[in-house]
Amino acid sequence: MLKDRRIWFMAAYGFAAGLPLPLSGFTFRLWLSEGGVSLATIGLTANIALAYSLKFLWAPVFDRPPPGPFRHLGQRRGWLAIIQPMLVLAAILLAASDPAANPIPSLAAAALVAFCSASQDIVVDAWRIELFPQRLQGGALAAYVWGYRVALLITTSGVIKLVGTFGWHATLLGIAALLTIGPVVTAFAPEPDTVAAARTALTGFAARMREAVIAPLWEFLTRPGAIAILAFVALFKLGEAMAGIMTAPFYRSLGFNRDALANIGLFSLFATLAGISLGGWLVARIGVGRALVATSWAQTIAMGMYLVLAYSAGAHAVLYGTVATEAFAQGMADAAFLTYLSGLCSRRFTATQYALLSSVPAFAIHTLGGTSGLLAGALGWVSFYTLCLFAALPAMALMLFLLKRHPPEQTPST
Repeated sequence: MLKDRRIWFMAAYGFAAGLPLPLSGFTFRLWLSEGGVSLATIGLTANIALAYSLKFLWAPVFDRPPPGPFRHLGQRRGWLAIIQPMLVLAAILLAASDPAANPIPSLAAAALVAFCSASQDIVVDAWRIELFPQRLQGGALAAYVWGYRVALLITTSGVIKLVGTFGWHATLLGIAALLTIGPVVTAFAPEPDTVAAARTALTGFAARMREAVIAPLWEFLTRPGAIAILAFVALFKLGEAMAGIMTAPFYRSLGFNRDALANIGLFSLFATLAGISLGGWLVARIGVGRALVATSWAQTIAMGMYLVLAYSAGAHAVLYGTVATEAFAQGMADAAFLTYLSGLCSRRFTATQYALLSSVPAFAIHTLGGTSGLLAGALGWVSFYTLCLFAALPAMALMLFLLKRHPPEQTPST
């Protein structure tokens, strides 16, 4: 698989996608706090991240051919050639701003970074789905996550270390310079075959809206088992997400101090990378259906580690074992689950349908998952994590039903 040059392009796109995320998140908020910006203003930065949750609203644009001067690059590379320079410019504007003197331009630049970053994610996801056959989707996702995680380390821990020597402006300009890797990768990346050119003859606003917005939804919702698929997608990560939302207070309640919790990141990073690599290998080896079953059960069983931790009396070894086991199992499950989602997308509407499908779990997590605090307070930690474990079972039942009645090989993809 490593001999396939497309895998290396995928890793490079993962790196380009991971770099900008903290520029509108953790790293940006740290800069604001050091600049003496009010907590109320810092709290508003949470709204910037909505770009990643609502990207399906403008995803239909990218299922259309790019403007004329960029059309010769192809549909996916053409749009990336527009988005990526805008992302670099937005990062430069952010680096040149001064939140201590006036936070409004900084907030605006960070919002532009998030919008361009989310747009890049839409097109890169479509590029991956259209370029790789389904058996290689897991490996492509693993390569993407490796690049993505390395980039996140640079834009968080790396930036924090360099700021002490070079200051915020110079350090963030360095990140903007690194973002130019995106246009360079796009210049040399292969272009997948698409069918968008067949839609260029449409005229009239109503016709274009019908083809761009209504047609992708109608094509998906009229498939056999569409409602069951959506229910499965919504519920698949719910139990794990509810468990994860409450980990910080859970760890603190067991007496773990900041030093102990600071070590979690490395355990989680390496376990996630190992898990998604194994998950990608399983998808290629045994197929997406069987890989989804195996990794889903592994993810569900891994949640039992929270119960072990609850009875561990604050043992550090059990904490790190829990974090590593959970991250490893989640990585495996994500490789299979995202490959399954990719296979659900029609090639006519790849960008739109994948953006919609990947937003469904986030919607469930941000609604039903919001009850996790109330449940933990009412039930106690042992009962709460037992509930989270059993909350995964409805999704497992739906998964087995779908794989039997509507296996991935029968899902439309043309």
